[in-house]
Amino acid sequence: MSPRDHDVGAILFDLGGVLIELAGVERMLAWSPSLGTADELWRRWLASPAVRSYETGRTTREAFGEAIVAEFGLPVDAGAFLEEFAWWPRALHPGAAGLLAALAPRYTLASLSNTNELHWERFGREWGLPGMFHHNFPSYAVGKLKPDGEYFEHVLGALGVPAGRALFVDDNRINVEAACAVGLHARHVPHFDALAPALAELGIRTT
Repeated sequence: MSPRDHDVGAILFDLGGVLIELAGVERMLAWSPSLGTADELWRRWLASPAVRSYETGRTTREAFGEAIVAEFGLPVDAGAFLEEFAWWPRALHPGAAGLLAALAPRYTLASLSNTNELHWERFGREWGLPGMFHHNFPSYAVGKLKPDGEYFEHVLGALGVPAGRALFVDDNRINVEAACAVGLHARHVPHFDALAPALAELGIRTT
């Protein structure tokens, strides 16, 4: 069932791939060609013990780098990987700030991002991104991450919003399916240019 505009009280945004242009997929596939496809990379990445440990704040970036190199069999050392990884979030999409500003008076806006202290610091320093939302739930600070149902349940509890009145948008189908499983309305938005049309289909204006 699709929500009507007046049924939606909160819009929950993934960041990377939706509001932030990402680099890194091509590099990882070049480093580890046995992965084959971007979909397989993301499946492995979301389930990776190294990623889950780092992006729930349970390990250091140095340990994360070492573990990723070993886990994916990368042909570089941990330092070289981390140097590139720091810049995987390439740029905030030019229209993102305006779109969020248009929505903010009418909806509770929250960011739901699998992220880490290295990237989150950049989001604030370079783009002021956390200030564009009413609430932020970076996984490394929450200690939970997508696609785990407990992450979504934590966010809904913190916001005090029923699942049926929350809309979640993400570029990863695995996360969208997980959000639907806990009762949220969710839409797959593969890139920023697809965001406004997806919201418009639900009667949500972005101007």
